[in-house]
Amino acid sequence: MIKDKIKIIAEVGVNHNGSLVIAKKLIDKAKKCNADYVKFQNFKAEALVTKTTALLNYQKNTKNKKQYDLLKSLEISQQNFLELKRYAKKKKIEFLCTAFDIDGAKFLKKIGLKIFKIPSGEINNYPLLEVLSKISKKIILSTGMSTLNEIKYALKILTKNKLKKKDITVLHCTTQYPASLKNVNLLAMQTIKRSLKISVGYSDHTETDLTSILAVGLGAELIEKHITLSKKMLGPDHKASMEVNDFKKFVKNIKQVPTILGKATKAPTKDEIKYKHLIRKSIVARKAIIKGEKFSIKNIITKRPEGGLSPTKWKKILGNISKKNYSIDDFI
Repeated sequence: MIKDKIKIIAEVGVNHNGSLVIAKKLIDKAKKCNADYVKFQNFKAEALVTKTTALLNYQKNTKNKKQYDLLKSLEISQQNFLELKRYAKKKKIEFLCTAFDIDGAKFLKKIGLKIFKIPSGEINNYPLLEVLSKISKKIILSTGMSTLNEIKYALKILTKNKLKKKDITVLHCTTQYPASLKNVNLLAMQTIKRSLKISVGYSDHTETDLTSILAVGLGAELIEKHITLSKKMLGPDHKASMEVNDFKKFVKNIKQVPTILGKATKAPTKDEIKYKHLIRKSIVARKAIIKGEKFSIKNIITKRPEGGLSPTKWKKILGNISKKNYSIDDFI
């Protein structure tokens, strides 16, 4: 899906805390941090959870007692979604959104989204996957909590209609907020890429940029990271998110990785070639050598610069007779 360079999603998620003002500030910050995308989540609590569903551990940093109440407080209206999309366009950063249900997916299609994000919890949601296979042009699929067979299942449904594998990026993900390093298991991302012959990325819930840097080194083409105005804010995802100053450094570091990785060819760089002749050595006279004298380890040595006989000829030179006189340090 993404081939030219690493793309980074600044995941706002629900870190707007239900406030349009905060949501717009986070769009501003995502742009300032040079993220490629800013992403939100489109859901209706009544279509997502039952009213008795318990809170997850990381959601307990709120005033709510059930998931329904928490999610209801974090909903964004369709009118505000449209406003946020327009605002992102004004700020020249691409707007992305996660769809959790069919109505939400159709609404996002209606307002012009071409790339749809499928969250980890919906990887086995056949009705949603089927609809997205018909209305989306590109898909980003998160895979937290899933097995390889479950990813295969989702891909099978998503490619039933017009979508092809080349239109899908699969994100390795650990559904834990924040995710502990022992649970990251980044090598699984390579397994996904190799086994399914598909573009891969990484949805990072850790509290460091190291995991994403390593992910890019292992082949990730897309990185997703939560952004927040403050990790101390009340809400489920702030603790697992990155504050703006750190996020800006995060983006800078990630985007340098492809340059550092370079190409697979082993050859001297242009800058190395400039220095090569002053760093490589030649065979030179260790001391004055008289014509007719045999070359030996007592009278020859290798020293910088390059330009004389290469040290690779060392064995061939030893024992030969000198055909001329040499002063110390003369090239042989």
